[in-house]
Amino acid sequence: MARLPVGIRFIVSFSRDQWYRAFIFLLTFLLYTSFHLSRKPISIVKGELHKQCAAGDEAEPRFNGPSSSTRHGPTHWLLNNTTQTDCGWAPFDKNNYQQLLGALDYSFLCAYAIGMYLSGIIGERLPIRYYLTFGMLASGAFTALFGLGYFYNIHSLGFYVVTQIINGLVQTTGWPSVVTCLSNWFGKGRRGLIMGIWNSHTSVGNILGSLIAGYWVSTCWGLSFIVPGAIVAAMGIVCFLFLIEHPKDIKCSSTLPTHSRVSENGVNRFRLQKQSTHSEKNGPLDPELQCLLLSDGKSSLHPNHIVVLPGDSSGSMAAISFTGALRIPGVIEFSLCLLFAKLVSYTFLFWLPLYITNVDHLDAKKAGELSTLFDVGGIFGGILAGVISDRLEKRASTCGLMLLLAAPTLYVFSSVSKMGLEATIAMLLLSGALVSGPYALITTAVSADLGTHNSLKGNSHALSTVTAIIDGTGSVGAALGPLLAGLISPSGWSNVFYMLMFADACALLFLIRLIHKELSCPRTTAGIQAPLKEH
Repeated sequence: MARLPVGIRFIVSFSRDQWYRAFIFLLTFLLYTSFHLSRKPISIVKGELHKQCAAGDEAEPRFNGPSSSTRHGPTHWLLNNTTQTDCGWAPFDKNNYQQLLGALDYSFLCAYAIGMYLSGIIGERLPIRYYLTFGMLASGAFTALFGLGYFYNIHSLGFYVVTQIINGLVQTTGWPSVVTCLSNWFGKGRRGLIMGIWNSHTSVGNILGSLIAGYWVSTCWGLSFIVPGAIVAAMGIVCFLFLIEHPKDIKCSSTLPTHSRVSENGVNRFRLQKQSTHSEKNGPLDPELQCLLLSDGKSSLHPNHIVVLPGDSSGSMAAISFTGALRIPGVIEFSLCLLFAKLVSYTFLFWLPLYITNVDHLDAKKAGELSTLFDVGGIFGGILAGVISDRLEKRASTCGLMLLLAAPTLYVFSSVSKMGLEATIAMLLLSGALVSGPYALITTAVSADLGTHNSLKGNSHALSTVTAIIDGTGSVGAALGPLLAGLISPSGWSNVFYMLMFADACALLFLIRLIHKELSCPRTTAGIQAPLKEH
């Protein structure tokens, strides 16, 4: 019999479960990449909505755009002469343009923050596939609607603000859904590394969004929104056709074979545990596994060594309440830390291209392309944070170290970025890694750890709510950051960087208790992996 080809041998070397896990990993990665892809255009287009112009330019007519050709006819062109100048797109062509652009950011992010608290509660009560599909189709529609303002010559601030608000609300369907789905398929083993790699979708989406929006920003900025909107909607259809919410839906295991065995009676699951010996307590075993060691069948079991967890087959476990999720150890601290960490990250997301335009005197397209280096650094930062936290089993300490290094790095960035393009490139990569690392770790691995905390006693419905609480609180900071940047930037960009450094210090402050707990209790992750309590 002929030997199988190399490609076929590679395919059959993986089990059916492994192939499905790889498929879900890639699919959820692409789904949330498209979400972030649609958020980036507004930061790229800012440089086009308001252009730097001399006082004499105010009276010059604007010839490019849909109103300058025969698309709308001569009458519309004459009207446009009185409303459009080379200083940008009304109403963003006035001296208060930074406040108006900040209002666009704030309207989206404030709606996103408020909607996130509700999204987790709603999402855990609905099928993830339907909920996520609806959100992606709606998000695609409202992202494209913003771009239609260009083609229909809309200059009403209210139109753009309302569009941003609704888009912010529907985009909240994304994060709790994809994190819950991924956590259903992957266990806790190497969670930091797996989710660190997976969370690079944020940076990949930002990079693609910058490149797509930048391609049309100087010629037809409406397409900078319409094309990403179409991509999100198309991925929504892919989600509906292919997303598998839970491995049990196709009779797959959610994790690789573990050292524990579980007895089932169709209603409850019984985990059998050994009494821990002195040597086991001092050994290198994960604290959680010490409580899941099995009986070898030879020694008798004491009733106190049986932990009863609600079974999957019942399907009627109540969803956790909002206050119940807040009582999980670590949720409040990490949520408040993320508030300030996300404030820094989203300020860069929405204002970095405009900062580069003003400081390095580049056009909107080149500034958008250069800003992608911040996201390239973010990819490495997220993966590095995951690897370190897995190796040390200290999530809070890993975040704290990166936050500690980020503050002085931001100060250096604000100083050397004015020295030339080369210095800007180097600091973009370094700042991206240190700013995005803690943000990525908290929103993925930490959220998943807390959402499957042992105090939940097997309640798998809690993950969506916990994820929404943490990311929703972080989104409050995401809303405040760009707003504050818009208010502070007229007084100088240096003041914006001082605000970001202060935010980093606050984020670190909220982790002090958890860091102290980790350092005083080796091989535990701030209470996240505490042993199961016996009943």
